[in-house]
Amino acid sequence: MKLWYLLYCKRGDQQRAKLHLENQNVECFYPEIDVEKMIRGKRTTVKEPLFPCYMFVRFDFTVGPTFTTIRSTRGISDFVRFGSQPTVLNGDLIYSLKQLGENLHHKKTIECLPESGQKVDIIEGPYTGIDAIYKEADGEMRSILLITLINKKVEIKIENINVGF
Repeated sequence: MKLWYLLYCKRGDQQRAKLHLENQNVECFYPEIDVEKMIRGKRTTVKEPLFPCYMFVRFDFTVGPTFTTIRSTRGISDFVRFGSQPTVLNGDLIYSLKQLGENLHHKKTIECLPESGQKVDIIEGPYTGIDAIYKEADGEMRSILLITLINKKVEIKIENINVGF
């Protein structure tokens, strides 16, 4: 019976490990998300791992490769374990991750920013829970907001992921 396991990969070798595992007829799931970044002054969409250095694999160790064979595959460090045995994962978890894969967004980008003067909430960081007024974008991933501190309006720069628009 094929079961899902979680592997810890060597940093930067996930693609190599995936290729070698697939050559051994092991089903691999390495979720990636699209992230917009500024590279050399241009907005570019790049794929980044959702779980860096981790890969989900599905195989039957009684029929196919053994745990030792998988561990010895180039790019793999070891199985994630609790105790001495590799941990078996619930297939529903992997199925859910595959279903959500298309809808994951890592950062809020400039297309979804509010109008200047619109009220926003700070949802994370040292200013959590403080109401703010959106002023303008500060680059690709940050915004300038106005907050009231001691009856005075103060400008702060904050990452877009910390703001609820």
